[in-house]
Amino acid sequence: MQEFVRFPLTEGGSVVVEVEAEPGLEPASVPSGVLRKATTTFEHALGEVRAAAAAALGQFRDLGPDEVELKFGVKLDAQAGAVIARTGLQGQFEVKLKWVREPAAEDVAEEPEQ
Repeated sequence: MQEFVRFPLTEGGSVVVEVEAEPGLEPASVPSGVLRKATTTFEHALGEVRAAAAAALGQFRDLGPDEVELKFGVKLDAQAGAVIARTGLQGQFEVKLKWVREPAAEDVAEEPEQ
């Protein structure tokens, strides 16, 4: 069952996000489809996930790859804000590290033209 949560924006205004309702009993006073108010701003919610992503990225950059690609899903929740989405029973991070080989040095040195 989907619910809608209104996240206020720091600069004013808001954004409405569709979220999955938590399984379990639903209070009779809160019918499904009702717009709920988030307990944090949209920017604050994403800022916490951003900090976690920056920490993970820093760890992988320490390995010295030429490129780092970090993918994960973000799930928004009225009480928790933004959380890293999970797939199945485990958290979900997809990390791609890439090292680019340097071109091999020429074994034969070119002679300068005269």
